[in-house]
Amino acid sequence: AATLVLAVAAALVRPTARAGFVAGGPLELAVDGLSAAVVVTVAAVGLLVLVFATGGIRAERPRFFGLMLLFTAAVMVTATATTLTVLLLAWEVMGAASYALIAFRWREDAPVSAGTTAFLTTRAGDLGLYLAAGAALAAPVAGTGAGDRLALDALAGLDGPWLHLAAAGVLLAAFGKAAQLPFSFWLSRAMLGPSPVSALLHSAAMVAMGGYLLLRLRPLLESAGWASGAAAWGGALTALALGAVALAQRDLKQLLAASTAAQLGFVVLAAGAGSVAGGTAHLVAHAAVKSLLFLAAGVWLAALGTEDLGALRGAARRDRATGLPFAVGALALAGVPPLSLWATKDEILAAVESPALYGVVLAASALSALYAGKALGLLLASGPPGTAVREPGEETAEPLRTAPLTLLAAGAAVLGALALPPLAGELKRAVGAPGEPSAGAATLAATAILALAATATAAALAPRLPEPAWARAWLHLETAAHTLAVRPALATARALARFDDTVLDRAVTGTAAGVRRLASWASAADRSGVDRAVRGVADGARYLGELARRPQTGQLHQYYAQALVLLTAATVLLLLLR
Repeated sequence: AATLVLAVAAALVRPTARAGFVAGGPLELAVDGLSAAVVVTVAAVGLLVLVFATGGIRAERPRFFGLMLLFTAAVMVTATATTLTVLLLAWEVMGAASYALIAFRWREDAPVSAGTTAFLTTRAGDLGLYLAAGAALAAPVAGTGAGDRLALDALAGLDGPWLHLAAAGVLLAAFGKAAQLPFSFWLSRAMLGPSPVSALLHSAAMVAMGGYLLLRLRPLLESAGWASGAAAWGGALTALALGAVALAQRDLKQLLAASTAAQLGFVVLAAGAGSVAGGTAHLVAHAAVKSLLFLAAGVWLAALGTEDLGALRGAARRDRATGLPFAVGALALAGVPPLSLWATKDEILAAVESPALYGVVLAASALSALYAGKALGLLLASGPPGTAVREPGEETAEPLRTAPLTLLAAGAAVLGALALPPLAGELKRAVGAPGEPSAGAATLAATAILALAATATAAALAPRLPEPAWARAWLHLETAAHTLAVRPALATARALARFDDTVLDRAVTGTAAGVRRLASWASAADRSGVDRAVRGVADGARYLGELARRPQTGQLHQYYAQALVLLTAATVLLLLLR
């Protein structure tokens, strides 16, 4: 609650902070129009999720709430970072905290495996930020000093190939965090974390930060040229493909997880198409909608012990305290007017210029209505109650459940006003994009009719909607990742291990044995040759010394005799030489 108060104050005051860190990369934080909307959203959603969790999390509460607060803090630092150095620090902590939260039930193999999958998949994308930082350090930035080389705003001014390298790195990192194709499958595994973790991670936290990063770095995408199109098409195709995945799911949390990737696809599309205000509005509204839906799913999981849509048939009708907010969130997710995601999607759609891309986005919007209508139709239908199997540690007390769901439902209903006059104009000015287009009345009416028709059709035909195996298996993306990346990496590792054991290890062991034998030979040569020679020289010197000492008797007449002998020898030698 204190963090939310401070976030609102920061959004009004717009503070900045700067400290030295490394050459060319200071630590700098700032709150502007874009980050103001995001930090307030993160703090508000985080508060409501944590209030909900206080009634549901029983085991290891200090570790859970500590990790959730650390996770939220890392997200807020990410949202306010203005340099790559502080962004990387927060980005890393955010990823590590997400792993710990998904794998919160660490005594069970499945959650730990899911956390590992999420961590490694997003880490593969995170390498892109290091690529962008390397490009920023390798290339001069026009018109700035060395202290600004790692500023986010300076990336759009990079020269030549460094600009494109930085854009590619940012796209890679954002697609990984936002679960865009081909990284989407990690969201499916992340469902094994506690329900409040799913509610925060899928709404305002880590997944949302991938889309936020592209909104923040829209000038870089625009400067690179091709990157705008890549983001737009990547987001649109993810919204379409993961919409089909969501429609095919039989598990409520899996449906919501696939819809998260699909809805973030609209945010990524907005960054590529040049609708920063529309993308921001969609990001904020989606945070309220998706946290509401995941918390409601957590209530039913605790009450009935199942996430299967068939077993949950009629759950919203029987549990109206949860069912009514869920219905508001599902209708908002479907894009039904006047709820929030109706107007925000149209604001993004207004910036799309390509007819082909426009068609893909319309199809993705229709799929949103279909999968939301399917969930709503099954949960509101009359049917037998689910199996009464409660899951320990997930129960939520009534007041702690009702208040967050009610407030989030209110947000899901009204936050679409950010994409409608007059707030749309204010938001555009706040994010520095006053000239962005807005949806006309005809577009709003057409998409409203499309959403209503698709939602009603899906709700009526929910049990009979197609559920192709390829879509229910998340496009086999995880299988493809194992085939293309994991298995080759493990095979390479095994081959290198065998090479190490059979070649390198033998070479090292053989070298050691050879050196040992060489040392033995050298020792023998030293003892038998060098040492003997040294002793021989010493003995000879000692013998010569003894010979030299013999004439030194100290007797004067002997010295005269020696001198006479030497003089006689010298005289004879002189006569012979002449």
